[in-house]
Amino acid sequence: MTSQTLREARKYEEAAEKMIKKEERPDFHLSVRTGWMNDPNGFSYYKGEYHLFYQYYPYEAKWNSMHWGHAVSKDLLHWEYLPAALAPDESYDKDGCFSGSAVVLPDGRHLLMYTGVAKEHQANGVFGDVQTQCLAVGDGVDYEKYEMNPVLDAKDIPEGSSKADFRDPKMWQDRDGAYYCVVGNRPADGSGQILLYKSENGFEWKFKNILAENKNRFGKMWECPDFFELDGTWVLLVSPQDMRPKGYEYHNGNGTLCMTGDFEKETGAFTEKTNQSIDYGIDFYAAQTVLTPDGRRVMIGWMQNWDTCNLRSPEAPWVGQMSLPRELSVKNGRLYQNPIRELNEMRCNQVVHMDVAFSGTISLDGIKGRLVDMELTLRPGDEQNLYQKFAVRFAQNEEYQTSLSFRPRESILKVDRKFSGSRRAIIHQRRSLVNSTDGNLKLRIILDRFSVEVFVNDGEHVLTAIMYTEQEADGISFYADGDVVMDVVKYDLM
Repeated sequence: MTSQTLREARKYEEAAEKMIKKEERPDFHLSVRTGWMNDPNGFSYYKGEYHLFYQYYPYEAKWNSMHWGHAVSKDLLHWEYLPAALAPDESYDKDGCFSGSAVVLPDGRHLLMYTGVAKEHQANGVFGDVQTQCLAVGDGVDYEKYEMNPVLDAKDIPEGSSKADFRDPKMWQDRDGAYYCVVGNRPADGSGQILLYKSENGFEWKFKNILAENKNRFGKMWECPDFFELDGTWVLLVSPQDMRPKGYEYHNGNGTLCMTGDFEKETGAFTEKTNQSIDYGIDFYAAQTVLTPDGRRVMIGWMQNWDTCNLRSPEAPWVGQMSLPRELSVKNGRLYQNPIRELNEMRCNQVVHMDVAFSGTISLDGIKGRLVDMELTLRPGDEQNLYQKFAVRFAQNEEYQTSLSFRPRESILKVDRKFSGSRRAIIHQRRSLVNSTDGNLKLRIILDRFSVEVFVNDGEHVLTAIMYTEQEADGISFYADGDVVMDVVKYDLM
């Protein structure tokens, strides 16, 4: 039975969606159907399609009581909206259906696991969240909440751990047939930890172990965990809150963290070997992955930052979009990300300029647009006298621009959108330390109407930023302080 709350959300989203023109949305990034979107949820392959759910408030373009929005795609680039899947309509989730994940059951049903939030008076007299893990089962469109919800609550967490910060279950089925899930939590020291649970059938869950502990190294609470094996190593993704920067590796506020290491399945212990940021730009959080039918590990993230949500007016009809899906690999303990290969099929109108030697500012024939896939290869024009700076500016006209600049002597790459049309004094630039020898650098820049994603050195680093610049600003120019030689291969994306 569909609840009144869910029926109202479905009715509202269907009407409100018609008020948003196609060209007022990103072209090949999933944006919210209407209202507000944050974290990707339930990323899964079911009945021949990819399903992606998301944190959703349909009625306004700002965060409020969380529903689950729902979309499907055959290629992860062209999305079709389905009716909202979950609404906060039970006693245990009356204040929100927070993030979660999905698996396919042996009988062909789709199982969702999510965090239910209910505000309650605590023993100490404080009124606050209680977060529990809940299930819903469905057919890819309609989902029914499990009558035994919640399946994990305060009795299932280690002693002294927070029941207010216990969220974002990511589950998977192991080769042995058993189900596992990781959940973000806060121990008594106030930092983050990831808890591991096991189930034989997907419905009855038992605590297995504390998989990983923050010990106040990377921010505080660890949100939105994902855990999988890739290229012979285990990868743990989390999004820490309240981070402090460490050189150019992590930045202030809400960030992303990837750890690689070893996993001992019997004990449920993860031994961390390396750590790095997932994305070095401004707008990327809450990454979630799916294993494709052909064996690729593909990640998608919320292309936004909690600290910059007021970049777009709450009067806007929609706010929130997902990143480009990225194929992951691990080389020498480092996470590499590249745009999903299906994007290549959207390329058309190739323009090539090889061995362009220049200093100062130039534009090139055929290089412009806001739906663009552009590969740049940079090298010094004078090896004895290395150039000081290179920049590419895009979404540009007399008034606006967003830029990507590189200083080879420090090996620093910076994305900067302060001239993108924003009227807010929020984060507009981020810098990343990249690998470059003697001013050589490889960049792949992907523009969709309201975003840029930069893949450096074949996916070794990625920098993501949103920008709400007017679409008429479609110029692209290049700047060099010193002598640069550049190859440009540019495609329109259709």
